[in-house]
Amino acid sequence: MQPHSWVAIVTIAALLVYVWMAIRVTGARRKCGIDAPAMTGDPILERNVRVQANTLEWLPLFLPSLWLFAIYWSDLAATILGVIWIVGRIVYALGYVADPGKREAGFIIQALATAILLFGALGRVIWMLTTVGA
Repeated sequence: MQPHSWVAIVTIAALLVYVWMAIRVTGARRKCGIDAPAMTGDPILERNVRVQANTLEWLPLFLPSLWLFAIYWSDLAATILGVIWIVGRIVYALGYVADPGKREAGFIIQALATAILLFGALGRVIWMLTTVGA
């Protein structure tokens, strides 16, 4: 059995990026003087909150797709696509906080990586069921 160590590292890195985003929300709160539970009142805080929330929305699509792709296709390819996803999320975060109009490139990068992982895994599973029967 393949240990998928690189995919495990990418998984941990993706979660650490999410933690980094949460820390940025805390920093934005301190900078603008808005305490929890308030979520509005300063555009920078609101953008940081949205970046963190959007990343949380994508994690349930990305993580299972990453692992299923690694299992059914390739650990190396899944690792590379996972790193691309992480880079896309960082580009998205930095762009969105700077100017919401600059979020598109990062969003497209991570969405494409997720789509390749998700549909690649699905296609391989279907192929195996129809040709191998396993």
